[in-house]
Amino acid sequence: MARQLDPPPIAFADRSRARERSPFALYQVINQGLEGTAMQSFAQLPDADKWALAYQASRFAFPDALARQGKDLWDSDPALRARIPDLNALSSLSEAELAKEIGEDKAGPIIAYLRAHPDAVTAKGSTLALARQRLSESLAAYRAGNRDEAKRLALAAYLDGFEPVEPMLGARDAALLAEVERQMGELRAGIAANRAPDEIAAQVSTVDSLFDRAEAALAPDQASDASAFLGAFTILLREGLEALLIVVAMLAFLNKADRPELTRPVHYGWTSALAAGALTWFVATSLITVSGASRELTEGFGSLLAAAVLLFVGIWMHGKAQAGQWQRYIRDKLHSAVTGDSRWFLFSLAFIAVYREVFETILFFTAMAAEGSVASLVAGGLAGVVVLAAIAIAMLRFSRRLPIGKFFAYSSALVAVLAVVLAGKGVAALQEAGMISIHPLVDWPRLSILGVFPTLQGVAIQFLTLVVLIAGFMWNRRSAQTATA
Repeated sequence: MARQLDPPPIAFADRSRARERSPFALYQVINQGLEGTAMQSFAQLPDADKWALAYQASRFAFPDALARQGKDLWDSDPALRARIPDLNALSSLSEAELAKEIGEDKAGPIIAYLRAHPDAVTAKGSTLALARQRLSESLAAYRAGNRDEAKRLALAAYLDGFEPVEPMLGARDAALLAEVERQMGELRAGIAANRAPDEIAAQVSTVDSLFDRAEAALAPDQASDASAFLGAFTILLREGLEALLIVVAMLAFLNKADRPELTRPVHYGWTSALAAGALTWFVATSLITVSGASRELTEGFGSLLAAAVLLFVGIWMHGKAQAGQWQRYIRDKLHSAVTGDSRWFLFSLAFIAVYREVFETILFFTAMAAEGSVASLVAGGLAGVVVLAAIAIAMLRFSRRLPIGKFFAYSSALVAVLAVVLAGKGVAALQEAGMISIHPLVDWPRLSILGVFPTLQGVAIQFLTLVVLIAGFMWNRRSAQTATA
């Protein structure tokens, strides 16, 4: 005859008792035992095993259907994610305590989901942990003489481990973000250059220390309404200004040339880019995850394509700034330029210029929304839109008062600068994606707002772009002098 336990064991599936327990309470019982019962101490188990057992036991009272409901709530509500920022908060939380704050209808599903998937609250931190792991594996592969595997793992450390937290870190500490990117680039360059293993180990150690600072900057207690507002405002202003300058220059030119009907393709282009950005946000948050490589490739190729187009446009506009050239162009060419190709060119340039910035902005805002302070985030974004609109209005009004020759001259200079900036940014993004190698330039300044990054490849492409622009401008001037003579 089976011997009965006295007292009888607790039914872990009993919801009324389970809602009062936290995983930490179960952990204590596993670790210390329970006096007066058959439950002995299992203190000899590894700590990770005791926690895993506590979470497993805490799941029994919550059905899978409730957990699925909780996942939808968790993914869609940043305030909930801010309320339970890490494992410490989750481990000490019971359903009854959470219900007092968010209500019974949400507390049960959220607890059901997080007890089954505690990794959900460590998603942000786990990516930096993954970055550390990949760097460690890269160093081990390098010491073993497998340089190709070391390069692959170092790139994975950036794309899979650091890239997911880059938008949030950029909003909170842009200088630290730039330093991490620089050091990780130099590490990959050092591996490619086959430097001494001890030197690579020192670089890995440097990056590890930067990750410590990044984790401190990303800690939930560093978030505030003011930082969310300022981050949203500066991101929108920074990312939107380049696109705004290109679109406004196109509109100002068409208005100056008395071709208002050709402004429609430009407006269709930038509004379509906004719509495509909204679709990107939906896909990235609901259907798939945009990988770090995909993000960098989109930004890189988009920047280089826009730079190539602006290179041509800048030289063309400079040519029309020469004496008498704009009158001949208006008379002979512009009035016959209402073709499908012209419209598609205007549409495409506006779309590319705006979408690459919208894509980047969406990723920043999505990461920041996950930290809470959504109202401040929206307010900061709206403030950025107001400032950008004011800049656009001021530029359009100023362009109307300019003589057309000066307008072409100023516009060509603006477009030329943007071409150089986007060329540098495009190369930098493709380097971060691993498509272009990295050769750091020691003591070279980093001016990301101008697309200047301390690598040989980035500086070379910007120098080449500048040489082509200067050559084109000189050709325009010589052609104008010949025509005048």
